[in-house]
Amino acid sequence: MRCEWANDDLMIKYHDQVWGKETHDEIKLFKMLVLEGMQAGLSWLTILKKEQAYSDAFDQFDYHKIASYNTEKIVSLYDYPGIIHNKNKIHSIITNAQCFIKIQKEYGSFDAFIWQFTHHPLRHAVKCFKDLPAKDELSEKIAKILKSYGFKYVGPVIIYSYLQAIGVYNDHIIGCEYE
Repeated sequence: MRCEWANDDLMIKYHDQVWGKETHDEIKLFKMLVLEGMQAGLSWLTILKKEQAYSDAFDQFDYHKIASYNTEKIVSLYDYPGIIHNKNKIHSIITNAQCFIKIQKEYGSFDAFIWQFTHHPLRHAVKCFKDLPAKDELSEKIAKILKSYGFKYVGPVIIYSYLQAIGVYNDHIIGCEYE
């Protein structure tokens, strides 16, 4: 049995291979932050369908390259095939890459920053996905800190989803074979 939201091939693959799995790789941590931010106002399935295009457009989520994009590169992204053509979201990726590097310099890694709040995955152990909150005290705290560094599209709901995506939260429902 799987969590009920994994009801499409892409969602099943994401559920089985990514969601709720403890992540410490800096590129993956940045990638998931980008993708979660891009989801704002959209469905996760929409973002999964665009994941490869984002990877291609944004140098496989190499935040060092992204942080140094010049105006010409940024403008070329406005019409890049397969990504969301929202200028604010495009600019947020560049801003967030710069902020990601600031946190790395201060904490030694983004991984050290994000995992300082808990040293092991947290489990909410609910029977039904609808019983999970959209945000909580931890996601509100992290969102506030990230915003203080200048990050964009990092509200508490996005950060709650991010924490699920990188395995800080293991929110698989009770009985899910991946819990």
